[in-house]
Amino acid sequence: MWILFTSASSYKKRARWLAIGWTLLIFILCLIPGNDLPKVNVPFIDKWAHVVLFAGFSFLWLCAEPTRKLLRLLVLLATSIFIGWLVEYIQGNYVQGRYQDDMDTLADAVGGLVGIIIFVVISFVASKRIEY
Repeated sequence: MWILFTSASSYKKRARWLAIGWTLLIFILCLIPGNDLPKVNVPFIDKWAHVVLFAGFSFLWLCAEPTRKLLRLLVLLATSIFIGWLVEYIQGNYVQGRYQDDMDTLADAVGGLVGIIIFVVISFVASKRIEY
C-alpha cells in the first residue's frame, strides 16, 4: 500500500482518473443552483464541505503524480486556489441562487493545503517504510 504514495506507484493512471472525476465532482456540486440545495442547519457546513472537497482534490492529484518537490506542490496549491476562485466566480455570475463568497475561496485554499500536507506526510512515512 505504501507504494501508492511514491513515484514508483503502479496506480498513477487509476489515481489520475479518480482525480479527474473528483475535479468534475467539485464543479458539479458547486454549480448546483441554490434553490436545489438541501437546507442543513450545521454551523459552517459550507466551509467544511469546501475544505474536504479541495483536500481531496490536491491529495488525489498528488496520488496521480506523486512528488514532494516544493515547486510542484506550490503549483498544485495555486491550481487549487485558482479553481476555487473560478468556481466562486461562476457561482456569483452565472448560477441562480448562488453568490461569490471569498470565504469559500479561502476554505478551498485551506483544503488544498491540507490535502498537500496529508499527502506529503504519508509519502514521507511511505518512503521510510519501503526502505526497510
